[in-house]
Amino acid sequence: MFPALVVALLTGFPVAFAMLALAVAFGLPVFGDALLHQMVQKVEEVATANVLAAVPLFVFMGVMFEQSGIAGRLFDAIHLWTRRVPGGLAVGTVLMCVIFAATSGIIGATESVVGLLAIPPMLKYAYDKGLICGTICAGGSLGTIIPPSILAVVIGPVASASVGDILIGMLVPGLMLATAYIGYILIRCSLRPQDGPRIVAAEGEPGIAAKLALTGKVLVPPILIVIAVLGSIMVGLATPTEAAATGAVGTMLLTAAYGRLTRAVLWEALVRTMRVTAMILTILMAGSMFAAVFVASGGLSAINSVLEAARLGPWATLAIILLLAFLAGFMLDPLVIILIIVPIVTPVVKAMGFDIVWFCVLFLVVLQTAYLTPPMAPSIFYLRGIAPPAITLRHMYVGIWPFVALQMAIVAAVAAFPETVLWLPKVLLTAR
Repeated sequence: MFPALVVALLTGFPVAFAMLALAVAFGLPVFGDALLHQMVQKVEEVATANVLAAVPLFVFMGVMFEQSGIAGRLFDAIHLWTRRVPGGLAVGTVLMCVIFAATSGIIGATESVVGLLAIPPMLKYAYDKGLICGTICAGGSLGTIIPPSILAVVIGPVASASVGDILIGMLVPGLMLATAYIGYILIRCSLRPQDGPRIVAAEGEPGIAAKLALTGKVLVPPILIVIAVLGSIMVGLATPTEAAATGAVGTMLLTAAYGRLTRAVLWEALVRTMRVTAMILTILMAGSMFAAVFVASGGLSAINSVLEAARLGPWATLAIILLLAFLAGFMLDPLVIILIIVPIVTPVVKAMGFDIVWFCVLFLVVLQTAYLTPPMAPSIFYLRGIAPPAITLRHMYVGIWPFVALQMAIVAAVAAFPETVLWLPKVLLTAR
């Protein structure tokens, strides 16, 4: 089934229909007419999964935040404070990516919007082009691991894990990554000021009071939305779906407050939400059917037999699973990788005694690393679409490697210390 799926994907056949067609082709000879009932059951499971209702709400939240026009104001407000430090524009870009990821959950949207805002000023002040590329690619990828991530909402039901615990557990690794990026930028630009020069104070620049007023006006509303969404999940006041609905309403109110809530904007947001949601749920349904046929045909038993014969041990087996996910990330969308690998390996991971929430977060960090790593690096293709001619592919490939090294270090830290993921959910559970 898997070689056939790889061949189908390499030919450019739509992934959802490829998985669905292979589920029928391999399942019909084994199960006959019973396959139809199995597939109908999978459609019903996806259609009635309450937690998946959070997907369109989080997508709508991200689209409305983008449409509100607050991104540009937020970018300017953050750089009022960071421009004086070494590499200040790059530091501000990472902070902007964190905030945008926390209000969007969509990787490509974060990288595209922030990239369009950040590239011109960094080029204007002669920032190293490799640093520009690495900062935007790495910062934009934080949408994978900064809650509320769409991928977390998907991997939870697939792995039979709590989406709320995954969203809470991924917060510390996400902030570890952002801190590592900022630390690297500060150190590099302190040692090599020409890579990220400080910006000299201009005449007529606002004072501290004016800066605070502007920052409060621009920064507080989206921060309140983030607190309402993540805070309500953390303290147990809302499920992920209810929190997503809160965020969707909050971004609508924010868009209205900025005078951008027109009929055209709302229509565009609804259409984009419908398209993204339909794509995600169709792939999820087809992936569930593919995995069900694989498991019911004896695929899981075969994997267990191979692992028992190999006698690799729990950690070696986990390393192989993560390596497969990493390599698949060069070719496939993270959502597809989750649907292909996670349903099959979850029973194996549980049987080896690993915590499933920790595994899900570690899996997402590995997918984020694959998203950044050359030669394929989907993050580079997103950046290529918005970068001016002055920034070449060579700048992108050279600039991304220090951030890939930081990713590898965080992957190792999360793998070695599960409490980086499990500590916060435990604390909040005790507090409730």
